[in-house]
Amino acid sequence: MEDKNINNGNTNWRHKLHEILYEADTPKGKVFNIGLFIVIIASIIFVMLESIQEIDEKYHNFLNIAEWIITILFTIEYIARVVAVKKPLKYIFSFYGIIDLLSTIPKYLSFFLVGSHSLVALRALRLMRIFRILKLARFIGESTNLIRAFKLSRAKISVFILFVFILCIILGTIMYLVESGEDSGFTSIPRSVYWAIVTLTTVGYGDIAPITALGQFISSFIMLMGYAIIAVPTGIVSAEVSAMSKRNRDSYTNTQACPSCMAIYHKDNADYCYKCGEALNDE
Repeated sequence: MEDKNINNGNTNWRHKLHEILYEADTPKGKVFNIGLFIVIIASIIFVMLESIQEIDEKYHNFLNIAEWIITILFTIEYIARVVAVKKPLKYIFSFYGIIDLLSTIPKYLSFFLVGSHSLVALRALRLMRIFRILKLARFIGESTNLIRAFKLSRAKISVFILFVFILCIILGTIMYLVESGEDSGFTSIPRSVYWAIVTLTTVGYGDIAPITALGQFISSFIMLMGYAIIAVPTGIVSAEVSAMSKRNRDSYTNTQACPSCMAIYHKDNADYCYKCGEALNDE
């Protein structure tokens, strides 16, 4: 009986820890995520300031101490996330688990290994942790719908990108034939295709430019066509979002994360994980 009470006690504190760390729609979870957001922003600011030589020379000690404090906080958080789940390896090898680890270890490596200071740039990966904050209840429904719209549109967008790539090859080849005899930079078909991509996307580096009248006419046509092409993927996704609204698809507004397989986007009041079947609440 006593062993059963101990096991229940262990389960309860792990469940509470899991709620705080992985669920942003609970009161404690919201407080934790807001605090995490502030620490992440502060960390990114310190990383950027440290890269400025004048500031680093003047405030090196302060920045170093602040970075150590933040690194220790992230280390505690990482360990807590591992402990809070039933299958730690699921978190460790998940996308966010790898990001959390890579954004934490550089500071330790720079302390133990000489010449590893360049790895501190990996700390900028902490910026990706901000996506955790998007799990707040007020954002989760819209972000889920947007992700679904992208997934439903991926076939159309893939076909469109393939079409644009083929178009760039054709236009680049034409420009090579038109401009290859001139000193305009179109020295090969791959280089001309590069120019077509830069022009079609309206980037316009200016490192290559046509000098013949025909080449300039063709490039003007490509520039105008670029504006229409850029709008196509946006239209595809927008149409999918609109269609989803008309079909009244379910919107998931909770951030319940399965403590076993780490799956998210469960329906409100769900008792079991849709992916692995484990109970979502151990209470």
